[in-house]
Amino acid sequence: MDIARIAAANLVILRGGGGGRALLLPSLSKCWFARSVPLLPRTTIACTNPNVRLSIRRSTFCTSASGDAADGQQQQQQQEAVSVSESQIKEAADMLDIRVGVILKAWRHEEADSLYVEEVNVGEAEPRVICSGLVNYIPLDHLQDSKVLVLANLKPRNMRGVKSSGMLMAASDASHDNVELLSPPEGSIPGERIWFGHEHDNQNQPPPATPNQIQKKKIWELVKPHLKTDESCIAMLGDHQYVMRTSAGLVRSPSLKNAAIS
Repeated sequence: MDIARIAAANLVILRGGGGGRALLLPSLSKCWFARSVPLLPRTTIACTNPNVRLSIRRSTFCTSASGDAADGQQQQQQQEAVSVSESQIKEAADMLDIRVGVILKAWRHEEADSLYVEEVNVGEAEPRVICSGLVNYIPLDHLQDSKVLVLANLKPRNMRGVKSSGMLMAASDASHDNVELLSPPEGSIPGERIWFGHEHDNQNQPPPATPNQIQKKKIWELVKPHLKTDESCIAMLGDHQYVMRTSAGLVRSPSLKNAAIS
């Protein structure tokens, strides 16, 4: 069993060999004690912040069964660790700047067959230019004047000669044969920032992270695996309590259920 003391960690990953569950703990502002977290054999502890000091106290770890009471205690400890991880993932998601946008103009990228280029109104003085790999999934004429969701605090990327300043958010099925852009509800205003949770949770929404913070702390990489649609095509983070919202209602995929969002 390992007990880890973590100071100002951006991301800590506990990996258990032999199919163990990973524990992700991002962006902690002060010391945190992982109290009695059970680890599997060949477990490694890694932190992406080079300035973080990890102090590990190791005691004997027994791989053989020691009775139902010990097994129950271990399962409870694992559940507590996962619960902490979910809370930290929610905090990371709250640092994303996901906005309602309207596609003003779209065309095929001249140097990349799989890319569209869009000008998108996200509530700023000038529209953003965004490249998206949607050519094989969405007809060009379906993009014009569409309301979309834009992840707006990614660092700009040069995509075959075009500077792309954001990402259109879409749902896709497991085979990635079907892809749909997420749709904000009717009445959503371009530039409005979405949030995850209940109707009035936006009142406590923190300011978004800067693009440099998003990249350095790998915030998008942490949150992305937990974004999905449910049986009703509603976009959400994790379980049903963290649905994706604007002031006008819930964000949805037009038809894809239980789909990944990226």
